[in-house]
Amino acid sequence: MKKLVSIQNGQAVTDSLTVAEVFGKRHDSVMRDIRNQKVKLVEAGMDKFIFHNFVEREYQSQQGNFYKKYELTEDAFALVAMSYVTPEAMKFKVEFLQEFKRIKAELQGKPKILTEREQLMASMKLSIEAAEEIPVIKKEVTDLKRVFSEELTLNHGQQQSLHHEIKKRVESLIGDYQECGFTKQRMYSEIHKNLRRAFSTPKYIFVKRKDYQEAIAWVKAWRPLL
Repeated sequence: MKKLVSIQNGQAVTDSLTVAEVFGKRHDSVMRDIRNQKVKLVEAGMDKFIFHNFVEREYQSQQGNFYKKYELTEDAFALVAMSYVTPEAMKFKVEFLQEFKRIKAELQGKPKILTEREQLMASMKLSIEAAEEIPVIKKEVTDLKRVFSEELTLNHGQQQSLHHEIKKRVESLIGDYQECGFTKQRMYSEIHKNLRRAFSTPKYIFVKRKDYQEAIAWVKAWRPLL
């Protein structure tokens, strides 16, 4: 038997030629039935339904002549076949409707194949969305860099350099402050205590990397309070 339902542009459809062949009718009679249904739909204000469910096509006969035919969705077919009421016609209607159901189930299980226009539109949409997201991403990266820069503590080399400057400063000052009762141990305790307070850190190794140069300058200028 001729294939009752096919897929066109991702939609399950039959056509007037198939209906005519299966129901044993002349094609011009089926075309007349279709046009009669369209007239009734227009009178009912159902133009949108007609647009989505009845599609007029052109086909070439075996003799090379061109004629009109209609592609019909399941809803359009049901309206046209409504007047076909013989027992045999009822059997054919059931077969058509079952085939529509099968094809629709098959379509639902497949990813939709986009037309060229749909592919272009989807590509443009993705491009627009990407263009809109880029400034947001850039801002997020900038914010992350800022947080990273502000929160990052001294690396090992910087810790060693700062420790060396502290030791150097204590060694350079201890001779001047021993008369005031300062020992090296007290001097180290004072400079570390003052450094922690100045840079809001629990230990010199946790000084922020962005404050490294300032911390070095602070140590070089530090003097204990008498």
